[in-house]
Amino acid sequence: MRKLVLLGGGYGNMRILLRLLPNNLPQDLEIILIDRTPFHSMKTEFYALAAGTESDHDVRVPFPEHERLKIVNGEILEIDLEEKCVLLENGERVAYDDLVIGLGCEDKYHNVPGAEEYTYSIQTIGKSRQTYQALLGLPSGAVVGVVGAGLSGIELASELRESRKDLQIKLFDRSPRILRDFPERLSNFVKKWFDSNNVEVIPSSNITKVEPKLLYNHEETIPVDAVVWTAGIQPVKPVRSMGLETDNSGRVVINQYHQLPNDEHVYIVGDCAALPMSPSAQLAEEQAEQIVKVLKAVWNGEALPETMPEIKLKGFLGSLGKKQGFAYLADRTVTGRIARLMKSGVLWMYKWHNG
Repeated sequence: MRKLVLLGGGYGNMRILLRLLPNNLPQDLEIILIDRTPFHSMKTEFYALAAGTESDHDVRVPFPEHERLKIVNGEILEIDLEEKCVLLENGERVAYDDLVIGLGCEDKYHNVPGAEEYTYSIQTIGKSRQTYQALLGLPSGAVVGVVGAGLSGIELASELRESRKDLQIKLFDRSPRILRDFPERLSNFVKKWFDSNNVEVIPSSNITKVEPKLLYNHEETIPVDAVVWTAGIQPVKPVRSMGLETDNSGRVVINQYHQLPNDEHVYIVGDCAALPMSPSAQLAEEQAEQIVKVLKAVWNGEALPETMPEIKLKGFLGSLGKKQGFAYLADRTVTGRIARLMKSGVLWMYKWHNG
């Protein structure tokens, strides 16, 4: 049997599974999915798990079941392109004929001293659980710093405010205004929500050092009881260690078919792939749709198209707690209760279609 090996059970590889199973898999091919957990984790909702407003069960979706799908749980240490195999932490080696690398990302600390050692993360379900335990155990009046005011930082700070009204929350934004690259109306709505809900937004921040119980913003020191880092991402270490050509963000350069330029049997999907758009679950799923079409054409001996369709994203949805939200869709801004209901509906549909 030929082997299609999928590394990581994130949004991209989950979409590949759902498109190939149960009826679009060649009879001489099996799929091996390697992931550290036996279920698909909805990473876009890890902020709610960390804040304590959703349970572990709420952010999980089962993988599909099929007689020619094998799920291997373990940590990936190395991807050997020459030997066409993947080495796991337990010593197991998994060979492949075609490989899709969808291992996602981890925090990027920008060489800030103490950031990796003294901050919490929401990049994996395991780290989000640890963050929840740390925030849950804080006493009333404790100060929580959230470093990074992108979508993850905004959602975490707002959800934590609803979960723990007794905490002091400080959101550190490197930009002069929240969501600087989007319409001012959207920025103003988010900032107004934080102001009215007693979340302090600190603009034009530059965190230069982290110590236990202390943040350095420029030359100022700010006492904190816990810090959550949401200020940047990079591909995971096994991918960074492959020595492949990357863009300025460390993401792997791919051709129009989402393959390595010099290896047509290796595809990159999701946060590790160098694309003109910012990493997102939506982007990973759109990539996956195209990868499935390429795989099926190759398996059927068909010529690949000269050009692939341009990936067009619909926009993004964000939440401010359970009752308010914001969205940027087709160059239009939506704020308030409607935006939150839209996000809830998208999540419900995702679980319904995937679970």
